[in-house]
Amino acid sequence: MIFRRVGDGRPYPEHHLTQSDWAQISPTQVRLDDLTTTKKELDLATLLDEDSTYFGDLFAHVVSWRGEMFLEDGLHRALRAALQQRTMLHARVYSPGGKKS
Repeated sequence: MIFRRVGDGRPYPEHHLTQSDWAQISPTQVRLDDLTTTKKELDLATLLDEDSTYFGDLFAHVVSWRGEMFLEDGLHRALRAALQQRTMLHARVYSPGGKKS
């Protein structure tokens, strides 16, 4: 099992974080098998593209809500990590309610 479960959509309230807001959250390591995806489909070409993170954040974005960690952005990064036999992923983790992990 790679992820805790595969979800479809964001069950948490809209957080309105900008890329600048995300950049203020220090990255931390999270276990892949603790993450629930917010997308159930991916683009294989993006997964295999070596430059797929060139224009985005180098770290995945995770929202911690109601005891569950949702992988909001970074599904391709997470799958590449799994394909490389890694169990951890560096991510910025946001907890609604003002607490940033």
